Amino acid sequence: MFNLVDEIAAKGAAVEFVKERIAVDKNGSSPLEALMLGVMASFAEFERSLIRERQAEGIALAKAKGKYAQAPKLTAEDVAQAQAMVELGMPKTQIAATFKVSRQTLYAALRKARFASESTGLTD
Repeated sequence: MFNLVDEIAAKGAAVEFVKERIAVDKNGSSPLEALMLGVMASFAEFERSLIRERQAEGIALAKAKGKYAQAPKLTAEDVAQAQAMVELGMPKTQIAATFKVSRQTLYAALRKARFASESTGLTD
C-alpha cells in the first residue's frame, strides 16, 4: 500500500482517504497521517493473511473429503488443436468453450506452447 501511495504522490497527484481524512501528496504527509496510514496498511495486511489462512483450511478440508478438483487442464493434443483453430481465425472465446476451459486457461496454454516452440527453435 505504501509503495502505491508513494508512486502516485511522486507523479504529482495527491492521494486522499476521504473516510479516514488522510491526504498524501508530493510533500508527504503529517506525522499523524503517516501513522494512520501505517495502521491502515497493517490491518489490511493482517486481514489478507487471515483470508489466505481460511482459504487454505477450506481447500485442505475439501481435499480430505475428495471434493476439491483443480481447474481442467488442456492436453498437448488439445493445445495443438486449439492452435490450429486460432490459425483458422476462430474466436478464442469459442475455442475455450469448445474445450470447456476459461479464456485465461486457453491463453496461458497457447502462450506456454508458443514459448516452448520459440525456445526450441521450432517457430513457424
